[in-house]
Amino acid sequence: MEERRTVIGVLGSTGSWVLEALPSSSFEVIETSDLDALARADVVLDMTPDVRHEKAALLQRLDAVCPLSTLLVTVVFTSSVEHLAAVSGRPSHVAGLRLPLPPPAGGGAELLLTPMTSASSAARASALVESLGLSPISLGAGVASAARELVFSYLNRAAALLEEGYASRSDIDTAMRLGCGLPVGPLELLDLIGLDTAHDVLIDLMDRTGDKSFHPTGLIRELAASGLRFPADTGASVDAVDHQVRRVGVVGAGTMACGIAEVAAAAGMDTVLVARDPVKASRALDAVQASLTKSVRRGRISVETKQAALDRLTAVDSVELVSDCDLVIEAVAENAAVKRAVFGSLDRVCKPGAVLATTTSSLPVAVCASATSRPESVVGLHFFNPAPAMKLVELALTDSTGAQAAEIARAFCAQTGKTSVDCHDRAGFIVNFLLFPYLSRAIGLLDRGDVSVAEVDAGVEQAFGYPMGPFKLLDTIGLDVSLAIQRRLYDTFGTEEHAPSPVLEAMVAAGWLGRKNGRGFTMAP
Repeated sequence: MEERRTVIGVLGSTGSWVLEALPSSSFEVIETSDLDALARADVVLDMTPDVRHEKAALLQRLDAVCPLSTLLVTVVFTSSVEHLAAVSGRPSHVAGLRLPLPPPAGGGAELLLTPMTSASSAARASALVESLGLSPISLGAGVASAARELVFSYLNRAAALLEEGYASRSDIDTAMRLGCGLPVGPLELLDLIGLDTAHDVLIDLMDRTGDKSFHPTGLIRELAASGLRFPADTGASVDAVDHQVRRVGVVGAGTMACGIAEVAAAAGMDTVLVARDPVKASRALDAVQASLTKSVRRGRISVETKQAALDRLTAVDSVELVSDCDLVIEAVAENAAVKRAVFGSLDRVCKPGAVLATTTSSLPVAVCASATSRPESVVGLHFFNPAPAMKLVELALTDSTGAQAAEIARAFCAQTGKTSVDCHDRAGFIVNFLLFPYLSRAIGLLDRGDVSVAEVDAGVEQAFGYPMGPFKLLDTIGLDVSLAIQRRLYDTFGTEEHAPSPVLEAMVAAGWLGRKNGRGFTMAP
């Protein structure tokens, strides 16, 4: 005789993944908003927005519809499962799941049992979590709340960036996935969560905290009310095949300059690295060779590829030697006067039609372009560190940048195996504009006194699948670098969310710079 399948009822717009997670041979999944359809369910998984009074009312209605044996599992962020169980009408048959991110298979979940939960209900709830392919995590309400505040504030900010037309949906998502190593981009995550659910969560956060930055953007409100998702991009694709870059110049001898020179040479382009003097040029060449050697040891490239790259790379101390380059990339100190001097020299020596690029991430590209007589040929190419490993390049275009210069820059990125995203010339571009308010908010959580650095990092990593929490990321970027970026952003936007963190200022003043000197939020000497 065929064994009876377990009937799972699913409520909420974010529950569709359950259909894929549970094997149909053992489970029958009813995804519905009609409570009467759940009268034969063995388990009901409530994934409606975490608004306590609404959840309490829903559980009471389910109690009236479902058999006494039906287990009610409610997904919460911060609501008390004890309270919900107590008012449900069946306290022994209620369990909670803390599930901040509607997960793909293998995501994290915290099973929340109460003193009223029966042993059999606890066993059934645990078996459900295992069947869904969820990994057990332990956060606690305070940590889960902190992680939710951080991530939903960032998601709302990303929606606002799309709404203002600064960048396309795909470019925003791609930038945050590749630039920060996130599992999904912010707009994709909002669609996964469901815009109606995200809207309700943001309203709940605004009501709980009094923080107006949680007020849902107009775009979220509009789409949530219509039951729609973020619209797909409609722009035409750009063909970069006809704009091959054959010879590249890199001005600078620091870590970023050496990384970009390595990338270009390894991609088959003749590359000229310009340092200030012969000693720095020799050291830069040694740095590239050491990096390529490390790649050989790790099996990323062959010995032959390493040698071919070195054969294509020349390190010099005269900017005159980039005169025949198709593209010249400035990677000197983040100082407007220094960069303008470099661009003035490049304007003088480079051939007509050559594209001039700056690697700045905080200064306006237009400042560099204004030092030349060819602003139509100037772009921003913001690489991420380390350049050989990171796949993202933010392509910043000024109001004067010509179509051909943009296409040549895109072609260079494609030739080097990088993914470029277009953005307008503005401080922070996409990644830093979205990232640093998130990092600042994380530091601000320490003022509350109810969560620690380690707990916040764990909450974001375990609940949302981020590769590292905000404090580990700050230490990795460098606390001094982070503070400098905050100051640049605040100078440009003047908003509270971009204001430099007093805690960060104090740590940098004390010589705590993060991983680079072994002193930071997550490490001590």
